[in-house]
Amino acid sequence: MSGVARRIGQTDRVRVVETGPDGDRAREDAVAAEEPLEIRVAWPGAVPRRAWVTMRTPGHDFELATGWAFHEGLVAAGDVAEVGYCTDVDLAPEQEFNVVTLRSGRPVDLGHRHVTLASGSSACGVCGKDSVAAALETVRGTPWAGPEPREDVVRRLPLLLSEEQSVFARTGGVHAAGLFAADGDRRVVREDVGRHNAVDKVSGACVLAGRSPADAYLVVSGRAGFELVQKAVAAGVGSLVAVGAPSSLAVHLAREAGLALFGFTREDRTVRYA
Repeated sequence: MSGVARRIGQTDRVRVVETGPDGDRAREDAVAAEEPLEIRVAWPGAVPRRAWVTMRTPGHDFELATGWAFHEGLVAAGDVAEVGYCTDVDLAPEQEFNVVTLRSGRPVDLGHRHVTLASGSSACGVCGKDSVAAALETVRGTPWAGPEPREDVVRRLPLLLSEEQSVFARTGGVHAAGLFAADGDRRVVREDVGRHNAVDKVSGACVLAGRSPADAYLVVSGRAGFELVQKAVAAGVGSLVAVGAPSSLAVHLAREAGLALFGFTREDRTVRYA
């Protein structure tokens, strides 16, 4: 094992054998990188504590940590004092870029959900929330209060999102999330193997830039599960637009929160659920 820290990129190269009508062909292929990220949270008078571990595509790690803490209700937009890679001397070299510490300027109540050695996968980001009422409590700012969503704008948003999916174009193995204004103007787009991580990165980018993540549309490249609706509600966006289907609990939460929810969206069709 090398003693030099290894910073992982968003993609990796692997050897594959492709089988087709003309037989087998050995070649190299690009795959999406997937690595664990441990998020630690600290505040004045408190040492950093592990709050969450998720599998993610490396890149925009500080945004991911910030957005996750924001969506979970641990910090508000103005609370983040510092975020960076952990510098503990006992970290192994391969861990150096897989541990991020977020320092809040105010005390943080991790609560029983986060004091254990919590961990997650790149497929689930609900983090122990077991009710719609609990999800509604994580709204962190003033919700977007613009006009009703225009369906002609909604239908073209997935195409606008796909134009920014460079990692997907190379690998076919990541999700994307993007924040868009009422006229369809792109604010920020992020990709990740975890659909919830991509949303965390989008909100985290806004928070770290000093902007509100409460804009007209949050667009996701896959389905709209409960955890994505929860993050949209927490961020205060006006509409969640998904390429795929929502779940029943996602629809229920969207209706309770007043979030416009769209599924099966493409240029010629969309379905509004709430």
